[in-house]
Amino acid sequence: MGTGPAADAFAPAVLEAVARIPAARVRRSREPADAARRLARQAALKAAATAGVLALPSGPLGWLTLLPEMRSVWKIQAQLVADIAALHGRKSELTKEQMLYCLFRDDAANVLRDVVTRVGERFVVRPPSSRLMQRLVREIALRLTQRVLGKGVARWLPVAGAVGVGAYAYHETQRVAQAALELFASEVETVTEPEGTP
Repeated sequence: MGTGPAADAFAPAVLEAVARIPAARVRRSREPADAARRLARQAALKAAATAGVLALPSGPLGWLTLLPEMRSVWKIQAQLVADIAALHGRKSELTKEQMLYCLFRDDAANVLRDVVTRVGERFVVRPPSSRLMQRLVREIALRLTQRVLGKGVARWLPVAGAVGVGAYAYHETQRVAQAALELFASEVETVTEPEGTP
C-alpha cells in the first residue's frame, strides 16, 4: 500500500482530533509551568499505557489497531493541551489552529508556519484558508503514514512491540506538552483574516 491512499485514510482522523476542543479539567494556576509538567507526566503515562495495550495484538489484527491507537492518544493529548491552556488562564482563547500546532507541530512544521509563527517572544496565529487547511492536513497525514509504516514492524512483535509503541506515545505526549507550554506561556496574537496559500 502506498503512502498516498493511507494518508487519505488518516486525514479525516487528523481533522477530527482538532475539531472539538475538550473542556478543561483544571483552573488557572499561580505556578502553571510546574502544574503543567505534572499533568504532562500523567498524560504521557496514560498515553503510553493506552498505546501499549492497543499495540498488543500482533500480525494483521495489530494493523487494525493503528488508527484507534492514534485517535486514543490524540484525545489524551488534546485534553492535556486544553488543561495547559487553562493553567495559564488561556482556555477561552484556545483555537483549533493552536490545537493543531500543539498536536502536530513536529509533523508539519513547514506548512504550520503559515498558521502559527513564533516572532520573538510571541506567537502569531492565523486561521488557514480552506485550501491551506487541506494542504496542512494532507502533509500531516503523509508524515503520520510514513511513521506508522515505519513502526508497523512492532505489530509483529506483541510484547516488545507494545513496549516500544508505549514508549513512543510517552515521548510524543511530552513533546505536545512542551509545545503547549511554549505557546501558552507566551503572548499570542490572533489575526482574524485567513492566511492564503503561499
